[in-house]
Amino acid sequence: MLHAAGRSVSTARADLNAIGILLVALIACAFGQSGGAAQTDSAALLIYLPPGAMPRAVGGNGSVVVGGLRTGGGFYWMPTTGVVYIGGKEAIAVSRDGQTIVGTGINAPDVRFEAGKWLRAAEWQLLGSFPPSPTPCDATLSTGYGSNGDGSIIVGLGHNGCSVAHAFRWDATTGVVDLGSSVAGRPSRANRISADGKVIVGWQGLPNGFWQGARWIDGRQELLVGPLGPVSEAQAINHDGSIIAGTRCSGITQNGWILTPRDGIECLPAPAALQPGGPVIEALSLSDDGRVIGGAQTFGLDSAAVLWIDREPFYLRDYLRQHGVPQAFEGWINTGFVTGVSPDGHVVVGFGAGPTDFQGYVVILPKER
Repeated sequence: MLHAAGRSVSTARADLNAIGILLVALIACAFGQSGGAAQTDSAALLIYLPPGAMPRAVGGNGSVVVGGLRTGGGFYWMPTTGVVYIGGKEAIAVSRDGQTIVGTGINAPDVRFEAGKWLRAAEWQLLGSFPPSPTPCDATLSTGYGSNGDGSIIVGLGHNGCSVAHAFRWDATTGVVDLGSSVAGRPSRANRISADGKVIVGWQGLPNGFWQGARWIDGRQELLVGPLGPVSEAQAINHDGSIIAGTRCSGITQNGWILTPRDGIECLPAPAALQPGGPVIEALSLSDDGRVIGGAQTFGLDSAAVLWIDREPFYLRDYLRQHGVPQAFEGWINTGFVTGVSPDGHVVVGFGAGPTDFQGYVVILPKER
């Protein structure tokens, strides 16, 4: 069931102040949303969201899920509220404390899409784009993609017409700051920011069209190069920016990658052998310690959700069926993408092609992994 928001998410989260993640699981079971048995030390729990709800991120220690609706607009989900419509175009990120939702709002007078923070009901604070007088590309002026831990810093993609598309950083003091492009005439984008607000990750467009992984520290861009050459876009980052993950370990490989302080950039293994020219492995989110990584083996929308636990890859469907959920995703066309991992690695969220529509899910992993 879809509900309309009548209060802020910080107010709604007061309902969860004394609720641990085990109670989150028990509430979900009570509402009949589970795809399997209750979570235990060795068994997982699968919670299906309503058809059309597609999660993009998880915050609040796994208790707040945000995303977009197939019918349009953003939503948040908590076990005490179900799916709550919050307007805008889409919610893409949520702060670590679960109290700030980031995405793209709608400037109604101009029917223009802008990066924004959700405030209450269907009301958004719109952030604009680069000063002084930016113009949209078609109907899009900017898009918000990531938030720091307390929601005070937002990053994303800003436009000034269709010829300028650059990564940006926003806070209440500076407004939207253009992070620029290190390649003349090519775009850049900021996908995520560390919880401490010190490291931003995303990509830099190259002259040949390749999106090379990039990070910004104190506004200075560094292009990421692995053992096989430039890696593709960075899509995930931990709390202090020390661990980063992304798509394509080089321009000629299909595997994802991870960067750690100890080992630098390494290619992530696939759950099964990859055929040349076939699916690409994407790492989309990770836990603070890097032990749990979520993503997909994808060829467009023909996609299978993937988990890496201590670097060992699993198809999410197989993992759940091996860990106490024997009917996981029964009747689904595919499991799609794991789009969010909680900081402690205990909760993962995503969406795939369900029996009747694209559909989201929340997974509580076993305590013993």
